Amino acid sequence: MANSAGSRKRARQAIKRRARTVALRSMVRTYIKKVHAAMEAGSYDDAQAAFTKAQPYIDKMVNKGILHKNAAARTKSRLNAKVFALKG
Repeated sequence: MANSAGSRKRARQAIKRRARTVALRSMVRTYIKKVHAAMEAGSYDDAQAAFTKAQPYIDKMVNKGILHKNAAARTKSRLNAKVFALKG
């Protein structure tokens, strides 16, 4: 356990930050799952709408430091390619 007052405060802050990070990461994963569910249903319009809704949240996670920018770019690229494949 932390002994000094500063390290106790750091431990409290880490717990709060961790809870927020876990919640935000879960939210993004939920948006990605919604895109996958729409693709499974075979509906291009629904998949496109879900992807359009998920994109800004993925970008926000990069700005908050929860996702790496290349991981976010890769995720968006793969989702976009799969959604576009439904159209054809």
